Amino acid sequence: MYSKERRPHKFIWPLQAMPLARAIALIYAILIGYVSLNPFDFDFQNGVIGFAWLDAPLPRFITLFDVLVNVLAYIPLGLLIVFSTFPRWRNFSALGIALIFSAILAATVETLQTWLPTRIPSQMDWWANILGGLIGALLAIPLGPQWLSGSILRRQFDKWFGLNWVACILFLLFPWTQIYPQSSWLGMGIWGHTFFSSVDWGTTVVNQVLQETVITALCWFGVGLLLSLGMRPKSPQRFLLLSLLGFTVLIKMVFTALQFGADYYFSWLTAGAVWGMLIGSLGLHIALKLGSYIRYCLAIFCLISTTIAVNFLPENPYFVLTLRAWYQGRLLHFNDLMQWVSVAWLPIALIWAVKNRPGNEVGHKSSINSKKSQSNS
Repeated sequence: MYSKERRPHKFIWPLQAMPLARAIALIYAILIGYVSLNPFDFDFQNGVIGFAWLDAPLPRFITLFDVLVNVLAYIPLGLLIVFSTFPRWRNFSALGIALIFSAILAATVETLQTWLPTRIPSQMDWWANILGGLIGALLAIPLGPQWLSGSILRRQFDKWFGLNWVACILFLLFPWTQIYPQSSWLGMGIWGHTFFSSVDWGTTVVNQVLQETVITALCWFGVGLLLSLGMRPKSPQRFLLLSLLGFTVLIKMVFTALQFGADYYFSWLTAGAVWGMLIGSLGLHIALKLGSYIRYCLAIFCLISTTIAVNFLPENPYFVLTLRAWYQGRLLHFNDLMQWVSVAWLPIALIWAVKNRPGNEVGHKSSINSKKSQSNS
């Protein structure tokens, strides 16, 4: 973990193509297809021609929400395509490629939706997708070569994470793990009864505020320590972690408003959530001064404890009643995807932590030093 941090102090990133942008653009296009076509229950015998939506009349009821979602979904795609085509294609050439790719992808999705009983393809969605790709490309084109080549971003993340790209990806994905509603704030990793057998608590009464406080504090304390192990020692770790928590809260507010309505965007912010964040942040402020091995042990303990707690402790009854009244119609397939992100984050983080535990590198360095001393003698 720490041997990767040794890089030249004045490393110059060249102004060349950014493979990461191409990979992210491809992954994002696949995610658009997944969200748009889930649950993939195609009926190719419905007697409808694939491109019938081109001649079909517009829907009688067009909501502003549907238009905005179709536009916003393709803005990152258009932006990523401009980044992906640099430096071979720039300006209007990159704009044209972004428009063509967005149009082809959107047309493919609309055509496949023809054979999905739960979807209604239309020209409105197609034009909204193209508009989103256009806006994204127009936002990226004015950026200079330093941005389009990723030089600025790579230099900044190199300053913060070195070559610990997995830690960087976990850092960026963490806010999105909280979108799917959970019984306790930050209580991700709910695997249901797939791996754990159900626990009958009978008439046992659990203090829900205390339970959410403990789960929130444990999760945030463990996540913060784990991510700090992937950061450079001289990086502003406290600032980065507090910024991550603030951005996570913002993302949760926005998507709670989309899921439950604008009147409920703060409904998840209970007393337990507030106290848990405060206690976890205070613990992080103190624990970041500790050695790497102690932080590693504390992080593993907290994350394993969080996983056990969210899967074994009884759920908040008010949360259960809320989910029963939850109408997912607008974000049904997106919520399904975010649920998988929430479930997968903790296991991936634990696997990365075990693979890069500080003891491995200490032993590796000592063996190298012993070999050097033997060769010198």
